[in-house]
Formats: sequence, structure tokens, C-alpha cells
Amino acid sequence: MSAFFSMGGYAAFVWPCYLLTAVAMAWIGYTSWKKAKTSAEILASLSERDQRQ
Repeated sequence: MSAFFSMGGYAAFVWPCYLLTAVAMAWIGYTSWKKAKTSAEILASLSERDQRQ
């Protein structure tokens, strides 16, 4: 198991890359969710306004 975590001596390069990738993917997921929520609210308000006219 320690051989896996040491990554053949490249652990100092590999693990930060895994961490950076995980953080980037979480950020992309969060911003996509936030954008979808905002877009849905805008669409709902436009639909409501269109129905009143």
C-alpha cells in the first residue's frame, strides 16, 4: 500500500495534481449548478411575464 502512495517517487507531483483536479471539478460543478439555477429563475420570470401579456 505504501508503494501506491509513494507513486514510485513521484508522489510529490501526482497527489497535488489529483487534488487540483478534484478542486477544479468541484468548482466547475458548483458554477454550473449556480448558472443553471439563475437561468431557470430568469426563464420562469420571463414565462410569467409572457403569460400576463
